[in-house]
Amino acid sequence: MKSSEGGLLVKGVRLGATRAPVYENRDRDDLLLMGFDEGAVGAAVTTSNRLCAAPVHVLRANLATTASVRFWLLNAGNANAGTGESGMDFCRQTVHKVATLAGVGTDVVWPFSTGVIGEPLPVQSICDALPRAMSASDDSPVAWERASRAIMTTDTRPKLRHIQCEIGGQTVSITGMAKGSGMIHPNMATMFGLIASDVAMAAGCLQVLLTRAVNHSFNCITVDGDTSTNDVCAIVATQKAGNRVIENPDSQEAQIFALVLSALADDLAEMLARDGEGATKFVSVICDAATNDADAHIIANTVALSPLVKTALAASDPNWGRILAAVGRAPVSRLEIDRVNIWINSVQIVQNGSRHSEYTEEAGRTAMESVDIAIRISMGAGSGYCRVMTCDLTNDYVRINAEYRS
Repeated sequence: MKSSEGGLLVKGVRLGATRAPVYENRDRDDLLLMGFDEGAVGAAVTTSNRLCAAPVHVLRANLATTASVRFWLLNAGNANAGTGESGMDFCRQTVHKVATLAGVGTDVVWPFSTGVIGEPLPVQSICDALPRAMSASDDSPVAWERASRAIMTTDTRPKLRHIQCEIGGQTVSITGMAKGSGMIHPNMATMFGLIASDVAMAAGCLQVLLTRAVNHSFNCITVDGDTSTNDVCAIVATQKAGNRVIENPDSQEAQIFALVLSALADDLAEMLARDGEGATKFVSVICDAATNDADAHIIANTVALSPLVKTALAASDPNWGRILAAVGRAPVSRLEIDRVNIWINSVQIVQNGSRHSEYTEEAGRTAMESVDIAIRISMGAGSGYCRVMTCDLTNDYVRINAEYRS
């Protein structure tokens, strides 16, 4: 199952993007306000980085107070991380401004920030721009498109998709957008995953389904091994689809929704990996027949993160020994290297832990020249499976990050 490109109207959701400015020297939208009808509930998964940005602290606190949500406020260009108590105060000021303008409580406003770490948030510019963002709000696909561009940082293109399903005879719509290109690694990454649905669902059920979807999508991508300070994947359910409220995450209705949510999350995560900073190739590292799923994730992630593997991919160099060496150092308790088989696309390069008897350098190079590459690692140990999405590591990655603040 695949989602479709672009945004789709979601009942009970409005979006308004404007230029604050947060980026002083860029003529672009950098502030987004998303509003939800009364009765909407939300769920979120946030970064595991202990240098946690002010907006993540505030979002977590608000979600702990109430599952109800009326607004998401997002800015690009400034992470408001590593900014101490002043950063917390600035974040609360922007939340208070939204609450005052809308006549709602501050605990139903969720803040998000992304950009440079350690710089003071331009709180006055944001507060001054909020009335413009509020007046610009509408529910059209065009508003989704503009919103998906407003949250970009080093992204080269917006990431916006939608999908629908039928639950209890009612059509349920989901639209999601994401941002992220560098500082991408599980748990989570410099990314937002922002998803809205009109499904009628209890907040607890929504949280369970979101967490499950994140674990095999946004937590299965890596660009460079750096886990960010600001990552959030959030979802809102506006209760407007007309289906009976779903409360049990293991019910048939919940599983229908989980299937389409997972498809959307997988597709957005793939877009993040494809847009990795400086990337020229999209790479799926698939580990199967591992002892268990957890080991499969560790092995696939070790290969996907290896600088030697990723630079070989950039050069279309079939240096398969780098892949096998990365498998061998994966920190799992059980690993019998003489049972390992590896393929690059359809070309088997390793059989039982050593070079395949029919492998040729020419066949390996041809496989590595593809834009889309699948590295499949079969461990011969059990039924564990994981797919990690990544990209190659090029000179442009170094250039982009060396010049990021210049």
